[in-house]
Amino acid sequence: MRIEVLEEILGENDRTAGANRADFRSNGIRVVNVMSSPGAGKTSLLREVFRRAGDGTRFGVVEGDIETTIDADRLAETGVAVSLVNTANGFGGECHLDATMVRSALPRLPLGELDVVIIENVGNLVCPAEFDVGEDARLMVFSVTEGEEKPLKYPVMFRSADAIVVNKIDLLPHLDFDLDLFLHHVESVHPGVRILMASARTGDGIDDIATWIRGS
Repeated sequence: MRIEVLEEILGENDRTAGANRADFRSNGIRVVNVMSSPGAGKTSLLREVFRRAGDGTRFGVVEGDIETTIDADRLAETGVAVSLVNTANGFGGECHLDATMVRSALPRLPLGELDVVIIENVGNLVCPAEFDVGEDARLMVFSVTEGEEKPLKYPVMFRSADAIVVNKIDLLPHLDFDLDLFLHHVESVHPGVRILMASARTGDGIDDIATWIRGS
């Protein structure tokens, strides 16, 4: 019975994801689902991408958080359109965004005026990887403060990503973190995945992330 219920839930999610994707494509929008653990630095990286975007790309954001407007407010300060989904409000405090939640956010975005929509998922290394929300690509943000073993412990998240940002590299001189070992573990669970190195604090790698997000 549990398997049948899960299949029904995921089937309905996939149908709604297809509707989201159709709406995005009809407006010529590229959509990137950004995922990470809590505190990995998704919002700080996105703020820098938006602040440094000098090519006229029009960004919008679906911001997912269990509670508060903190991250949505930080992104809105850059001038991008933001639609907040608090999963505690009507969704039971879910630890991820699903396609229905994303769909509920779309009427609050000017889709006809956007080039790229970022879906900043709820911070979690498990559930967000399991739900298609209508994205074109998935970007995972990993902080060097999290430990080299994370690809082995959370392989589904690492396998689901089209690119992985290794964030907070400015901290590497101060940490007992084996970058080569981490990259070895990533390669073992997702051979050939694109790796981007970055620091929101110093600005390193931000242009590369922006280029990847735009699909150019």
